[in-house]
Parts: sequence; C-alpha cells; structure tokens
Amino acid sequence: MAATAASVGQLLVVGELCVDLIIEVDDEIRFGQHEQIVPRTTLTMGSSSAITACGAAALGVPTRLISARGDDTFGRFLDVELTDRRVDTSGVRVDDSRPTGASTHLTRPSGDRAILTSLGSIGTVTAADVTAEDLAHAVHVHAGSYFLQHDLHADAPALFAAARAVGLSTSLDGNFDPEQRWDSGILDVMPHVDVFFGNEEELTGITRTPDISTAIERLLALMPDGAVVVAKLGGDGAVAVRRGENRLERVRAGVPPLAAPLIDTVGAGDTLAAGFLAARIRGMPLADTIAFAVACGTASTRGSGGVGAQPDIDTASALAAQVTLAV
Repeated sequence: MAATAASVGQLLVVGELCVDLIIEVDDEIRFGQHEQIVPRTTLTMGSSSAITACGAAALGVPTRLISARGDDTFGRFLDVELTDRRVDTSGVRVDDSRPTGASTHLTRPSGDRAILTSLGSIGTVTAADVTAEDLAHAVHVHAGSYFLQHDLHADAPALFAAARAVGLSTSLDGNFDPEQRWDSGILDVMPHVDVFFGNEEELTGITRTPDISTAIERLLALMPDGAVVVAKLGGDGAVAVRRGENRLERVRAGVPPLAAPLIDTVGAGDTLAAGFLAARIRGMPLADTIAFAVACGTASTRGSGGVGAQPDIDTASALAAQVTLAV
C-alpha cells in the first residue's frame, strides 16, 4: 500500500532545536594545534525533534513545531530553514537570555560519528508551551530527544495524557542519554505513549535488560493496548512490534538498495520516525508503515546532515516498494 498525498491531520512536534555543524573526518582528530584538511563541513538543521518535523513536512504532513531558540545568528538560520521546509514555527519561542543550541558532528566514511553538543536553548521547552489550541488543531503529538528535554521531564506524563484525553495519538523518541542514566522519568511517560522509537542501546538502557527483544516486551507491557515500539537497527533496517490483546505482532524491514553512496547517517533515525508517523497518520497497515519508515531513513543517508536528502512522498513510496519485510 503506497502513501498518497491526500490531506492529513496536523503533526505537533514538541522538542529541542539546534544547528548541526557536520565535519567529515578521514583520520583521527589530532590535538596539539595540528591543522587538518577535511573533505567537507556543512551547517544544517539539527535536533531530533526538528529533523523529524522537517521530514514529516517533506512527506506532505502539516507540521507545527513547539520549541525554543536564541535570538542569534544560529536561531535566525533555523527559523529560515524551518519555514523554507514548510514547518509552522509560530510555536517556537525566542529566548534572548541564552544562545541557540549547537551540535558538532565528526563523521567518518563508515557512518560512525562523535557528537559534541552545547545545550544553550536545548532543553528549555516546557509543557506550558503547548496550549489547548495547539492540541485542538493536531491529530498526533511527538517529542524527540527526551533525555535532553530537562524542563519537560516533570510534566511530560501529564502532557501526553492530556493529548490522548482529547483523542490524539502520541509518540516519543528517547535518543541518547549523555549521562547514560537512562531514567529522567521516561518510564512514567510510557502509559501515555502510542509509539516509542529507540535503537538497541537506548531500548536496553531504558529497560535495564540485556537484549532488544526483552526490552521491547518490557516497554510494551507499560504502554497502552495497540502501542508500537520501533527498534531502529541502523544498516539492518528496523523492526516494529505492536501490542495486541493476546499476542505481539512483529514486522521487520530491511534496508532497500540505493545506487547512491552513503554520505552520513546524521538524522537517519529521526527521518525514519518522520516516515513512520506520516504513514501512521495516513492509516497505513503496520507492515507498510515500517517499510515506508525505513525507506525514508535510508534515503536520508544519501545527503549531508539530517535534512539534506529527506525524501518527498513519491520518492519514499517508490523506495518502500523495494523494502524486504519479514514477520
């Protein structure tokens, strides 16, 4: 089942906003004032939440971002980028007391990378930034980089519960915990989360379990009936597991073939999440939804940065048709 460009409801994304400075590195970084020549440096849209918002908008989903940025060069750059990518920024608060967040990615040809982040405005979004009117105009609420959302932690369960109480579905992407404590109240949010995204390290860290299958089952036991955990497996694709009344439904999607070379993996998981949400909002079956998601995530690795190669709906649908599924 292919996705179509028919009118769909609004996606409300609540989360962090920062720039990404992506530096391609062939060798180890040498300190001691050594000057090294690198293949490329790119300034682009950063942050899990904003990359997911841009990915959904590229797929034809009306998308509004609730976030915060500084009143500086990086913040104004992000505002232009988001607007150009058809993301509604009227819910982005400008805070002149702190700089816009920034992440520097040192990426290798293999796709591995190191990330150096200065928080600035990251983590300053609160549940109070989301109004009843925001919820009234949306069909789904998504939050990314949970562990960086320090000012959202205390009220995240109430925000997600309020969204579900008025008929919205919800999703959460934990992303990496820089402190590697894997807590910050995230399990308290799970009873109000319809879709959870995470990679193996994140899923096993959050649940304190030794393997990804056990971690998925542990999370689904906390989540509502019909909830889905999407495990992002990098070059191996992704698996979606849905909780039913009497059993778990699993669908695994492999990475489709692409002739273009891999540039970097920055934001690939966030674009995968955008694809999954775009397909889910359109009512696609689980197998088609995870295939579409993996197609989007794969396409994004063929450009520099998280938004450099995000696909439109026709490109993603064509690529999804080449995804191999297994149950």
